[in-house]
Amino acid sequence: MKVETSRRGVLAGASATFGVSLLAGCEQPAIAGTLDGADWQRGHLLRDGRFPLPEGPVEEVGVVIAGGGVAGLAAGWRLAEAGFDDFTLFELEDRTGGNARSGLNAVSAYPLGAHYLPVPNREATALRHMLRGFGMIVGDTADGPTYDPYQLCADLEERVLWRGEWQEGLFPQSGLPLPEHDQRRSFDARMAAFRAARGSDGRPAFAVPSALSSTDPHYTALDGHSFAAWLDREGFTAPALRAYLRYCCRDDYGTEPDHVSAWAGIHYFAARRGWAAHGDGDRELTWPEGNDRLATLMAARISPHVRSGHSVFRVEAMPDGGAELDVFDHAPRRSRRLRAKIAILAMPHFVAARVAPRHCAAGRFSYAPWVVANVTVSRHPSGKGVPLAWDNVSTASDALGYVVATHQSSSTDAGPTVLTWYMPLSRHTPQDARRIMQTRSLERWQHIVREDLLAMNPELDGSIERIDVWRWGHAMIRPMPGFLTDPARLAARSAKPPVLFAHSDLGGLSLFEEAHHYGVVAAEAAMSHLGHAHETLSSS
Repeated sequence: MKVETSRRGVLAGASATFGVSLLAGCEQPAIAGTLDGADWQRGHLLRDGRFPLPEGPVEEVGVVIAGGGVAGLAAGWRLAEAGFDDFTLFELEDRTGGNARSGLNAVSAYPLGAHYLPVPNREATALRHMLRGFGMIVGDTADGPTYDPYQLCADLEERVLWRGEWQEGLFPQSGLPLPEHDQRRSFDARMAAFRAARGSDGRPAFAVPSALSSTDPHYTALDGHSFAAWLDREGFTAPALRAYLRYCCRDDYGTEPDHVSAWAGIHYFAARRGWAAHGDGDRELTWPEGNDRLATLMAARISPHVRSGHSVFRVEAMPDGGAELDVFDHAPRRSRRLRAKIAILAMPHFVAARVAPRHCAAGRFSYAPWVVANVTVSRHPSGKGVPLAWDNVSTASDALGYVVATHQSSSTDAGPTVLTWYMPLSRHTPQDARRIMQTRSLERWQHIVREDLLAMNPELDGSIERIDVWRWGHAMIRPMPGFLTDPARLAARSAKPPVLFAHSDLGGLSLFEEAHHYGVVAAEAAMSHLGHAHETLSSS
């Protein structure tokens, strides 16, 4: 998902009330919809080791990419861009895209997870190269690249419901005492200083991709404690500010500030320095289907090499070079064995640790569960105050609000649309949240979503036509204190052929830029090892 944005609630009792409702029963009229999610049954086959032995002769291939999320697709895209054709990408699900996947109905396409990409930083050279190839960067000026305006988020971008009235932006602009505004300005000034800072190694203190951030201990030491502890220490205690910052942590990391590394919390605000002409550096690229626009374009570039519905369930380096892989084809339910010169494991660490245990160090990786609901309505929301925005958030809700799928394509605020509603289950431990997700019925989720939407937009009563609920049990890596020095993360980043790793887990931040970066880095490492000439796009 950035999987990406920020906002959250201020009213103290409201979030607690909503948290209780997650566990309560409910009664409501039946409403159309589906309850779906990542294919946990296929995933649990790997957990339980229930695969048949490989059949037939061993197949030879140059590079195997195991995983078709953004990182795996980026690795394949980079190989294809360099003219390297001897590779195959295997994806467990029937569709590639990972948590950037999307859905479609008669009204609109809509995201199932990540829904936008901030305009990239100057240092994201490989990502800009790809966006240029996809026609999203259409020119250059002395001030930076020119983006196709139809790819940039249309006005109004964001609004927040505060004390019964919608305001522009994600932080209340009125009705707060002066000291609260002063603290917000002080916090913004601190983040601006971090954004401009460089470490003793000459690198930006915080960068995107995060691998390009400074390793100066003055900044990396922030990873030793939580963001909440840092805020307490620095005196950022105003309720409205803390509620907003809680929103930001939950939005990008699916995690409460008490469990987010202070380095990661500051990175959220200090790492973005979008480089673009016409003052577009602080804008977002978005589409009705969210980041699946990018995932689909990458998949189309390498479509002859993609094998969906396949689980790579064993990878092991061979003494004489190369890697041996066992792959299960879910359609005929048969396994086969491959021999590859390079294996790129483009999968979360908790999966890679089962697939290639000898190549994965022990670590403390933890994953945030999310629920995403796509709500089809017969008319657009409205409300008192500023008009409907792309991103709409209520300070009185523990959910993260909703984005409007048709915002980019609709010329009016009338007629049907799809509202994509987001909720990280961060009040529970990840284990308890996954249990709730697996046992809660569609009707109960629909009740929770409906009541939250009607609390924000009561005028939608009678216009909700269906609610489709999607569950992500392991949606994103949680950047908890100490993640910068986590041994499993460091070992995966420093892996050498024939087994390489590529996933946003390696950066500790579940962002499109992170996944794309590590996919490109792995592809270029593979080509270098195999002696295939290529330009280096990934910065180091």
